[in-house]
Amino acid sequence: MAHLNLRSRDLGPVRGVLFDKDGTLSHSEPRLIELADDRIEESARRFQQRGAHGTTILELKDLLKRTFGRSPQGVIPDGTLAVASRHHNLLSTATVFCQMNLSWPQSLLLAEEVFAQVDACRQKRHPSGKPVGLLPDAARLLRELADAGIICAVISNDTTAGIQQFLDQHQLNDCISGLWSADHHPAKPDPGAVHGLCSQLKLAVDTCALIGDADTDLLMARQAGIGLTLGYVAGWHREPKLTGHEHLISHWSELTATKDEMSKR
Repeated sequence: MAHLNLRSRDLGPVRGVLFDKDGTLSHSEPRLIELADDRIEESARRFQQRGAHGTTILELKDLLKRTFGRSPQGVIPDGTLAVASRHHNLLSTATVFCQMNLSWPQSLLLAEEVFAQVDACRQKRHPSGKPVGLLPDAARLLRELADAGIICAVISNDTTAGIQQFLDQHQLNDCISGLWSADHHPAKPDPGAVHGLCSQLKLAVDTCALIGDADTDLLMARQAGIGLTLGYVAGWHREPKLTGHEHLISHWSELTATKDEMSKR
């Protein structure tokens, strides 16, 4: 069994590593900034069509910014947009609309319309999907883990198509043996998502490590009985505040993999 090493310290043997995607492998903040701004502007446009103006529109935008975690500098790493699924973001948006005096049925329908319109406009703007950057040294690490015999997988609240597009764009399919997305049930942060992915990979949960940039990932992993939890803090304009980790990673260059002596014979 291969070993993980953090800053030259042996963290012990692992058979598999489960990676979060956004803010862990992918530099997602620029895309999420654009997405948040598009949804906020489309929401404002819809409310203006309903007769809202002035301070009402400013209040709506402020509520949506705080709900999405859209700060002046970027996206808050533990905010709704950065961590939650599309479905949960849609429900959060509908809740804001309720605060603007719409009924729940009206709010939910309007949120669905806003999200659908933004998706359609973004598809026209980026027909092949807007490329999302890979965080520095991530590709090297994934290939090193695979070469050491460690099975790697992605566990994310992105869709299956979104994860696959990211892997295709960065030619990582040969390093990734499985994925678990928002389309799977249960999805993150249910510990059953970890069990489901490990079962798919034919790995015991306690022989795996999970690496993520949010406490929801790390606490989910611990509840699932994962063998090792690692927090990654370099994927956003500001470091996420994590508590559920055993170790923190500040740059992918700090993490390496080595085969144990028995596997070399």
